[in-house]
Amino acid sequence: MTQNAEPHAIQGAPSYIELGVEDADRARAFYGALFGWRMNGAAGPGQASTGGLNIGIHDHDPSSLLEVFFTVNDLDSAIAKVAALGGRIVGDIHAESAEFGRWVECDDDQGVRFGLRQPAG
Repeated sequence: MTQNAEPHAIQGAPSYIELGVEDADRARAFYGALFGWRMNGAAGPGQASTGGLNIGIHDHDPSSLLEVFFTVNDLDSAIAKVAALGGRIVGDIHAESAEFGRWVECDDDQGVRFGLRQPAG
């Protein structure tokens, strides 16, 4: 895999995400439908074009997992779409904070944990 340096990349900023799943085609269908990701190739392992993200570090998490939060414009609509695609919501929907917005943790249709975040405002 060749990675080109990005002209505005900041040291420590994520530049690539690996999503390890049992079935790549199911993952393509789920995330493509949920977020409108553009996939390279027609099927199987590959790459998806997505936006950028920040990483938060916290402790005392009993799960010990790497979890990516994806920005959505309407959290309630995205939650409904997760369920319609065979995923599920994990835990409570967290109320809007001035710094982070509203967010919820989810599992996709294969049990992979991720989060949805509607920015404040």
